[in-house]
Amino acid sequence: MTPGRPPRAVALGGGHGLQATLTALRRVTSDITAVVTVADDGGSSGRLRRELGLLPPGDLRQALAALAEAENGTTLWAEVFQHRFGGSGALTGHAVGNLVLAGLFEVLGDPVAALDEARRLLGVSGRVLPMSPEPLEIEAEVTGVSNDGEPRTIRGQVAVASTPGRVRRIELRTPQRPGGVPAACPEAVDAVLGADVVFLGPGSWFTSVLPHLLVPGLHDALVRTDATKVVILNLIPQPGETAGFSPERHLHVLFQHAPELRVDVVIADRASVPGPARLRDAAAELGARALLADVADPNAEGLHDPDALAACVREALGRRPSGAGGRDGGESREGPWR
Repeated sequence: MTPGRPPRAVALGGGHGLQATLTALRRVTSDITAVVTVADDGGSSGRLRRELGLLPPGDLRQALAALAEAENGTTLWAEVFQHRFGGSGALTGHAVGNLVLAGLFEVLGDPVAALDEARRLLGVSGRVLPMSPEPLEIEAEVTGVSNDGEPRTIRGQVAVASTPGRVRRIELRTPQRPGGVPAACPEAVDAVLGADVVFLGPGSWFTSVLPHLLVPGLHDALVRTDATKVVILNLIPQPGETAGFSPERHLHVLFQHAPELRVDVVIADRASVPGPARLRDAAAELGARALLADVADPNAEGLHDPDALAACVREALGRRPSGAGGRDGGESREGPWR
């Protein structure tokens, strides 16, 4: 990393988890690229995807809005992008930003150019990119959904996220090219290879985080990059998708889906880790050190505190004094790296 230059940060994910990372990163650097999953098939995004054959815009919209709000405060355009229509007509449930992105996708014919135009509209200096230029479908192997005990295949992000069974592993399909290999967005690959730091998580593990590792071009870039690689763990298991998962189980699943990947730092909330030693061992299997701190928002269950998470990011980058700790600035019980 060049002295005096803000670190180039790339965050991979989707939905509210990616939003949390982006909000924290804005406190650390102005050079941010969000790489967003494109497998959503529910709600407004799912309707636009099915009707128009476009990338699902919802998670992309969320990332743009997160960068706009963090950069400028709550801007009018960021608020408009997030506004959903009510009523009972054809527009019910659609977010304005989803419709704007869908229009840009159709007019420009290039999702990357469309997203760059949208960020100019919002006054965002960071960049938002799709992980793939084509809509993808998640296919999961799930146990515990039938009386015979045999695993079942469940398709679609919404179905996987809400399954009553236990997700064992996922794969990605290309519905517009049956049997094809998921293509990586070239600009996203370049961003990962040129980054100083890359983030995975938090977020829905099987439907927002792991899919990035299953796009071959993006997976290879994550393995090859010289960037510091940071995994941010969720505060609580997600009902259906990761119910009953321990913090270390999240890392084991990540390793199973990308055995060649090595990471440098695993950030976790201290109160969310019942077995710190087990988490340290699981992180070590990925080549990482575990950093435990108080990163949960005390006023909102299940959400990260952006200031505390930003402090952990600085420490992961070696930009904080070695004695710095969690939200209160004190030293952690076992030192800053645990």
